[in-house]
Amino acid sequence: MTVTVARHGVPGPDAERFAERLSEQVAGRVDRLERSADAIDFAFSTALMALQAHCVGDPEAAKLETWEATVNAMQLGSALFAVTGASEGTVECRINGKMRTLPRIGPQSFADAGNWLSAFWLAVVCREQQRMTQLCEIPLERLRSPEGQYEEFMYHWVDVLQTYWLQRPGLVDKLIAAIEGSNPEVARSVPRDLLQGVLYPPINLFYHFVRKHEEGFSPALVEALELHKAYWTLNEEREADIDGTLALGPLAMACLAYDGGLPVEVESGYLPKYLLEHGWLGEFPT
Repeated sequence: MTVTVARHGVPGPDAERFAERLSEQVAGRVDRLERSADAIDFAFSTALMALQAHCVGDPEAAKLETWEATVNAMQLGSALFAVTGASEGTVECRINGKMRTLPRIGPQSFADAGNWLSAFWLAVVCREQQRMTQLCEIPLERLRSPEGQYEEFMYHWVDVLQTYWLQRPGLVDKLIAAIEGSNPEVARSVPRDLLQGVLYPPINLFYHFVRKHEEGFSPALVEALELHKAYWTLNEEREADIDGTLALGPLAMACLAYDGGLPVEVESGYLPKYLLEHGWLGEFPT
């Protein structure tokens, strides 16, 4: 039986125009990247916001504009790691409908585990297997924040995903390390509600997915979305934050399960239907 998890919030009267303005900002920032890629992290964060804004008024991702926003965010996430991989030369990237030559800028603090996860989730949602492989081939040490921004379990988690996708050995041990490291008694620097409501649920979903646990995946997905909702509705400030519109990590896990033949018996505005079911796949070059 399909379970519905209602998304919080109601689109305002100017939701569509707000999404359009953000997409226009993304287009402008993408055009400037060919002169200098130093601000690619701002372009990526704006593209993520634009995607979330489109999903506010289009919770099923039934409109082409929402798919375009998804693809732009995915392309910018991949480009961010492409341009920070070396300090010299250029890299060819397709972004916002055309091939672009971007200057490499060398290692940057924003090319970290957090942005890697967002970029990887987007590549999964867009079913961009080549980009998934490219992201998974990035050495883990390259993603470590010099400021020690993340707890160790975040790097274990990235290692789990890279190991799974590239079919490297040691997946079980690495997954156990990620699960144990995300225990609130271990990851003490992370706010407990953030850890339990946002960061841990994708790890739990992956556990059910990789075990091919047909009876357990959908209940775990429902729990993940309810935790996501609880986190983003804890107070008025969070409830008004557009970041809560889309449950990107759980969506990516649901896409893996859907493509892998596991039943995904959940409907929610946090999981846009046509992104989950790859309804726009092949609509235009990505």
